[in-house]
Amino acid sequence: MLALFDRNWKVLGIDLSPPVSLPHSALRMFSCVGCFWVLLSSALVAVCSFSFISPAWIVKEHLKNKDSVSFGLLWHCSESLDHMYRCYTFGGLGKFQEIPSSSWQTSAVLCSGGCALLAVSSLLAIITIFLPSGACERRICTLAGYMQMAAVFIMGSGLLVYPFGLNSNLVKSFCGDSDIYYAGECQIGWGYMLAIVGVMLTLFLPFFAKYAPKEQLSPTPLPTLL
Repeated sequence: MLALFDRNWKVLGIDLSPPVSLPHSALRMFSCVGCFWVLLSSALVAVCSFSFISPAWIVKEHLKNKDSVSFGLLWHCSESLDHMYRCYTFGGLGKFQEIPSSSWQTSAVLCSGGCALLAVSSLLAIITIFLPSGACERRICTLAGYMQMAAVFIMGSGLLVYPFGLNSNLVKSFCGDSDIYYAGECQIGWGYMLAIVGVMLTLFLPFFAKYAPKEQLSPTPLPTLL
């Protein structure tokens, strides 16, 4: 009898068969945590790159009719009393050995390496958005999370090494009696502070990478300290 009714409804063009349910992975194309992780990673790459090329890690304002100066990892700038602003690379572009302190050379290598690692992990994070949920997505999130954790330690080490260069002859000629972790007549600039803020925010990225996969049945394994 039921088969007869079913055939009659099909003749009329009406299908009474139950709806087909789509798999959960097909319904959920994006993860809110994953999208936030991607946006934050991309923003921190921009912050890291901008602070890396900034010439304002150590600054000295106008004092006693003297020009103001500022130092970065790769640049040093001066502003005359008539507000003429000039910037120069240390020894010319491409002459890494002309950076006035070995500590600053080490800091430049560490910070640039950390920024590069963060940029690669950000690219991996973008790729995960377009991947279906599964083992491949979780592996890439794991890899990106570990890369971001390594970038934190590398860039943090670079920031800790940088103040050791304050006792160089070039810095002392402008900042007076400066020494390791003491800027003398100079002060910490916005470029160095921006780098510190960027590293502190990057510290949260591995945590978001843990919960970035769309399928949270088995979260991405990360060290137990998280």
